[in-house]
Amino acid sequence: MATISAFKGLRFTKNAGDIKELVCPPYDIISAQQKADFIAKNANNVIRLELPEGDDPYSNAGAILNDWLEKGTLACDDKNTLYVYEEEFEYEGQKKKITGIVCRVKVHEFSEGIILPHENTLSKAKEDRFNLMKATGCNFSQIYSLYNDDGSTEKTLDEITAGEPVCEFPDMEGVIQRLWCVTDEQVINTLTAQFEDRKLFIADGHHRYETALRYKKYTKEQGGTEDGAEDYCMMMLVAMESDGLVVFPTHRIVKNLDAFDCEDFLDKAKDLFDVKRIAECDIDPLMRAGYDANEKCFTLCAKGDYYLLTLRDMTAAASLLGDELESVKSLDVTVLHSLLLERILGIDKENMANGKNLIYTKVKDEAIDAANTDADCSFIINPTRVSEIRDVAAEGGKMPQKSTYFWPKLITGLVMNKIK
Repeated sequence: MATISAFKGLRFTKNAGDIKELVCPPYDIISAQQKADFIAKNANNVIRLELPEGDDPYSNAGAILNDWLEKGTLACDDKNTLYVYEEEFEYEGQKKKITGIVCRVKVHEFSEGIILPHENTLSKAKEDRFNLMKATGCNFSQIYSLYNDDGSTEKTLDEITAGEPVCEFPDMEGVIQRLWCVTDEQVINTLTAQFEDRKLFIADGHHRYETALRYKKYTKEQGGTEDGAEDYCMMMLVAMESDGLVVFPTHRIVKNLDAFDCEDFLDKAKDLFDVKRIAECDIDPLMRAGYDANEKCFTLCAKGDYYLLTLRDMTAAASLLGDELESVKSLDVTVLHSLLLERILGIDKENMANGKNLIYTKVKDEAIDAANTDADCSFIINPTRVSEIRDVAAEGGKMPQKSTYFWPKLITGLVMNKIK
């Protein structure tokens, strides 16, 4: 099953500055202004490597990396290390945390059933990440994966985190970031052995994982590395049972349809859905009630009007959901995409993948504002359950794109994986 190993992580030295000013959120959620602000605070911020600029950005990233290595801004640890990483945060008035292991993980094709995806990917993002890896030979951010724990790993991690972390600081969203470095060979052997019978489920980072598979093949064709480091990628491993796992919904904004008539849409939706006009203030409590009752419900927003759409009979609707696996058919996003967006609005899978008529946002107010201004409409959706992600991945299925948004995001720059 999964093979994990310690490694000599690439980390910022004290010469680089305050670690709080050297890290950043994932590259794909950073605005141009945020990027400029990070660099203005500290020119050594990892964003210059993760999201490089210029006419030849990938070569620029490689040059910056080499410069920082030569200057001692970055350096690899002396010993093989497992990194225990923790994020502590507040959610819905409760203090929560996720604790996991940052390590190298041996990459496997999805068909081998050892590392499992749950979501479809876009080729453009994969090409970008592959070009960056070719130019730098490095993973700057870790893939976020889940595993099933029998309690043994939790016990070991509790013992490690009882000690003082090597760094601790609040990030820009107030999430407390902590890191411990584990170099004790006995502890490392204990942790790596615990994963020998486990599968890993990718939570966030599908593009980067598929890029790692491609990079492995590419590097082998070039003669490979001496230690076979291209066979591995960097991951953060978190227990599926953690009560700190939070998944946000990703709402859909519909734009630029040839024609959209709200009344006509609702008439067609009534074939399968109960439709109820509601006030904006009722969206959150009614959507939560539907989630708790395991109902498939959505809020349609259109020019100041709001409607709760609740699927009447999942069994009756199943025949309209195509040949999807049962775990995929039962997802809220599948019902939304197949029965409302595609069946009524004509937004097919290719259209969705290309973003022709859909915009995705995790911010509910942004979806509502868009529907009240320049968009045709928007759909507020409930979050996907962690158990649903596990079931889809285990069954070999894939969710529609943008089905999950794990929060908080893992910080980039605490530990990096230098492959060559």
